[in-house]
Amino acid sequence: MQNENIKELQNLKSQLKGELHFDDLMRKLYATDASVYRKLPLAVALPRTNGDIQRLIDFAKTNNTSLIPRTAGTSLAGQCVGEGIVVDVSKYFTRILNINETEKTVTVQPGVVRDELNNYLKPFGLFFGPNTSTSNRCMIGGMVGNNSSGTTSIQYGVTRDKVISLKTILSDGNEVEFTSLTSEEFQDKIKLTTLEGTIYKTIYKALQPKSVQQQIKENFPKPTIHRRNTGYAIDELIKSDVFLTSNLTDSHRDINSNSSLDFNMCKLLTGSEGTLAFTTEITLQLDTLPPTESAMIALHFDSIEACLKSISHLMQHNLHSCEMMDDSILNLTKHNKTQQENRMFIQGNPVAILMCELKADSSAELKLQIEAFLQTVSMLNLNYANPVLTGDAIDKAVELRKAGLGLLGNLIGDKKAVACIEDTAVALEDLDAYISEFTALMTSFNQNAVYYAHAGAGELHLRPILDLKQTKEVELFREITTAVARLVKKYNGSMSGEHGDGIVRAEFIPMMIGNANYQILKTIKTVFDPNHIFNPHKIVDAYPMDKNLRYETDRVEPKIETLLDFSRSEGILREVEKCNGSGDCRKLPEFGGTMCPSYRATKNEKDTTRARANALREFLTNSEKENKFNHKELKDVFDLCLSCKACASECPSSVDVASLKAEFQYQYQKTNGVSLRTKLFAYNHKINGYASQFPKLTNFIFSNGFTSSIIKSIGGIAKERSLPLISSKNLNKESEKINQRLVNNNFVKEVYLFNDEFTQHLDSDIGIDTIALLSGLNYKVNIISHAESGRAMLSKGLLECAKKVANENVSIFKNLISENTPLIGIEPSAILTFKDEYIRLADDKASAQLIAKHTVLIEEFLQQEIQLGHITSEQFTKDKKTIKFHGHCHQKALTNQKSSFDVLSLPENYKVTLIPSGCCGMAGSFGYEKEHYDVSMQIGEQTLFPAIRKAAEETLISANGTSCRHQIKDGTGRVAKHPISILKEALL
Repeated sequence: MQNENIKELQNLKSQLKGELHFDDLMRKLYATDASVYRKLPLAVALPRTNGDIQRLIDFAKTNNTSLIPRTAGTSLAGQCVGEGIVVDVSKYFTRILNINETEKTVTVQPGVVRDELNNYLKPFGLFFGPNTSTSNRCMIGGMVGNNSSGTTSIQYGVTRDKVISLKTILSDGNEVEFTSLTSEEFQDKIKLTTLEGTIYKTIYKALQPKSVQQQIKENFPKPTIHRRNTGYAIDELIKSDVFLTSNLTDSHRDINSNSSLDFNMCKLLTGSEGTLAFTTEITLQLDTLPPTESAMIALHFDSIEACLKSISHLMQHNLHSCEMMDDSILNLTKHNKTQQENRMFIQGNPVAILMCELKADSSAELKLQIEAFLQTVSMLNLNYANPVLTGDAIDKAVELRKAGLGLLGNLIGDKKAVACIEDTAVALEDLDAYISEFTALMTSFNQNAVYYAHAGAGELHLRPILDLKQTKEVELFREITTAVARLVKKYNGSMSGEHGDGIVRAEFIPMMIGNANYQILKTIKTVFDPNHIFNPHKIVDAYPMDKNLRYETDRVEPKIETLLDFSRSEGILREVEKCNGSGDCRKLPEFGGTMCPSYRATKNEKDTTRARANALREFLTNSEKENKFNHKELKDVFDLCLSCKACASECPSSVDVASLKAEFQYQYQKTNGVSLRTKLFAYNHKINGYASQFPKLTNFIFSNGFTSSIIKSIGGIAKERSLPLISSKNLNKESEKINQRLVNNNFVKEVYLFNDEFTQHLDSDIGIDTIALLSGLNYKVNIISHAESGRAMLSKGLLECAKKVANENVSIFKNLISENTPLIGIEPSAILTFKDEYIRLADDKASAQLIAKHTVLIEEFLQQEIQLGHITSEQFTKDKKTIKFHGHCHQKALTNQKSSFDVLSLPENYKVTLIPSGCCGMAGSFGYEKEHYDVSMQIGEQTLFPAIRKAAEETLISANGTSCRHQIKDGTGRVAKHPISILKEALL
């Protein structure tokens, strides 16, 4: 960036109430979205006020640059990338401003998340219908920009149908509201001498001739296609009374349009991709909540053709959604831990599944609908199974489908399912013929396309598999897209149904609507935005669709040696390249899950899983340094990563940022050294070992205000944080005492208990409870001499030390652990290293994998034994207790919480609930570190702390992570017990 640019940007930054970033890291993080494109922006702005946006507009005009509006950055067509200033409204423009129950309307700022809005609206009996697969993080502003639709469009319409008014800032800096106008009001607008008046006047002049209206009707996509985003929606504008002297025929009405023929510029602005004006407020028409009774029939097909032939017949029923997935998507879900339980309804190996949802106000009415639907299915005789899903099963099936686009990024290697032709829509009556020709076309390109569809709307997400790192494949990218554009035009369809034109499709707009109509679009762009400062080269004057790609073609990629084994992804670079930008890591706490704790606290893109993957990809690919990891920017982007591992399971592409962070730290420290604090935390096992020789003295020093403050100061620990106390008992010695008292040798099973470093020095009482419980249940417990888990070393990037520990433990346990003699552990973060990092670290991978197969968390072991009938509720108290349980992040990511729930629920009168919390915020050493303390507590305050504070005093709080229990104590003052201690106390 040139010095004069920096000076101008510094001056702009001082004028804004929001944020302006122009450092290399932020620019690179915003260089991509969820598309295949990359353009390095000049800067990134996060405005707080309308005044900030006006200053940005003035700056763009004065400095001959542009503004690229952005919300969640999940664009698949490249709308959110550009060379100017990316204006991200997702952090500060997030308020729900007003609701009118009588009129069923709501006014929001563009950064309000779609599902967040519907959660707010639910108590009013209302909801916003358009529903994308990204609904738990996509924002209303982006939905307006793209004219989003989603699964419910066949029943509730698309975003364009719902936008009543838009408050905007025009290119001259003036604030203007666009809303519905009668013919008389329209004429008043034309008389205005402002830019607003010029806009109305120009549009009227361009569209008023009947010959122009006829050419629009003849060349735009068929009006029966309600999902159509081809250029600016001038075909919608000409339906108003302003342009019509006779009644509008039904053939030119959108199936979801209002009966009013008033003129509304919002029809044009919706789907304009931020190229005409900057939206600051959006007023939406809402719908009454759908009927409460619902069922989903998941039709299983042996062929795509059979599936498609069914659709037009099935759409005769009053379906609320009609969605299709092919086996490309379904097969990927087999290997994604989060999605495995969502697959329970799948029978056999279907080539395609059609998910048809019915809704009714009563169960009796719903039953009749199901019977009628299944009768049609039977008459068609095209599918082999049709399970009927209800309740939670519907939610799981929907989540399976929603994960589809992200899962496509999980293809190993450089070939990916590329979004270019994935958004075509044709009239339902043309669907069979279109798909037949499409399939033949794909065959001619030697492609097995991925079919992922809003089938009931005639829109299919069809993705070719291409390697865009190769010039020949990029040429094929263009050839395929061009050929499909011609095919879509043949059926008068829409090249974009809902994802927009962006970069990938804008180039084909003249072909799709005709050059004369395209010139009208250019006129509209020019009158709204004469200096082309709003998201230029989108829709008109398009960037070439095969330039500015994320990867440089035919480049010899750097060979990057790592200590951790990333061979499953063909190396660390391809591990980070699995991130396709779908933004699942931006979902808010209210939508469940754990990923990504720091983003949930800061709302900064820098703190997402996506940002960490993007940053690592950028620097590993483009760095000229000998040590490509040696960049302060990478240190900054990983700084707030808690290594919770949620991304490994919740990210549809399974990008394992915890492992990436560990590798980064290791490589970075090679050049920059290891700090004292890092060593103190990494070697805490040894330090605690020395301290345990004098537990009373140590605990006095740790708990005394004066001495503890000195320790905290030396260690860089937050002054507000309490220090953990050393156990007064030695687990190894206590286990010998317990075993000596045992007289029965007729054990149910023999197990090996891993005496991890946290249990040994900090939580020996829990270890003693574990041995007492297992012994009392007639299990033989072996504790042998072994190394620590290495968890602290891993968290601090001391991978060589962790590797030695892994090799030592694998060597010790490889001839001991089997199905009959499992390895069980108490502390999740420690025992689960055997199932995760050891497989990446150990030299003897075969033994490491075998041990991992038979390694379980203590709750998992007990759950298995309960299922086998070896442990029953009769062995436990009949007392009543209420328990709230918080699960460890690693447990959630690598195993499940149900085992803890089942174990705590074993006493028949114990009532257990899982706290729907993500990460507690402590994450090992993270919450101790003074610069991370505030974020740590913010994370705890999201769900965990409030849930515990609401619990009655007699309610037991339970957590199986040592860090979690410490965080709960510091954050709420409540003492949390390990599930095993609670169960041991309940043992008769």
